[in-house]
Amino acid sequence: MLKSVGLVARYDKKAALELAEELGKHMQARGLEVFAEDTLKGKLNAEAKFVQLKRMKTDFVITIGGDGTILRTCISLGKPEPPILTINMGVRGFLTEVEPKEALAAVDRCLKGDFKIQKCMKLTATADSIKLPDALNDVVIFPDDPAKLLYTRILKDKVPILNCEADGLMISTQTGSTGYSLSAGGPVLDPSIDAFVLTPICPLSPIRPIVFPADSKITIEAERPRRMLILIDGRHKQLIRSKLPSLTVTRSKYETSFIRFRANFYQRLGSRLLFKGTG
Repeated sequence: MLKSVGLVARYDKKAALELAEELGKHMQARGLEVFAEDTLKGKLNAEAKFVQLKRMKTDFVITIGGDGTILRTCISLGKPEPPILTINMGVRGFLTEVEPKEALAAVDRCLKGDFKIQKCMKLTATADSIKLPDALNDVVIFPDDPAKLLYTRILKDKVPILNCEADGLMISTQTGSTGYSLSAGGPVLDPSIDAFVLTPICPLSPIRPIVFPADSKITIEAERPRRMLILIDGRHKQLIRSKLPSLTVTRSKYETSFIRFRANFYQRLGSRLLFKGTG
């Protein structure tokens, strides 16, 4: 039984704040304890308790925004993450589930238990012994100077497999395979495939993306330059510098859980991203 909910909304969009207020009142009327992200304090006219995302311990979370809002939420939420109901107020909203006009009905369905849970793999990354936040979409590595190439050696389970000279490299989950990786020429991974993909960004020689089993440990050693920038889901940045900067990525023990009602992966892919789907 769901007894508490967390609200996360775009604070740069009036319609998102108005919907957050409406949802807050709607859920309080149904007996839920309502928490809101602390960045919304002073922007919401609602009787919610304002807390930092990392301290938000609720039965589920509602995001009102686009994919960026979802990724920001997943990075910051305490682990393990509660299930997330995603309401689309973004540009594309590939990861979102319902439109704003469906929001109140979606909450009522959640309270009745009329939903499914989609679990999505995450990646955990360590850069020069620095533990980074888990990634739902991707881990991307660049030289600190965008005018320079990144010269790397790539290892799978501690065994060298190839050298790569490119503008950058990214490792993407099944979820992230429909994002930046796809734009860089990577394949779309069906969510049922237990794997992630390594995609070079503008490689100097024709190196194709590689799909690895999800239990692989991939290490990227930067032979030059000695400073590299790492991006987690396009949100968290980490600059590292050493004689041989390295990044190790493997499957996280945590997952992100999305509340879903109807559309399967290929319906979502067809209607919002790639091609005309069936049905």
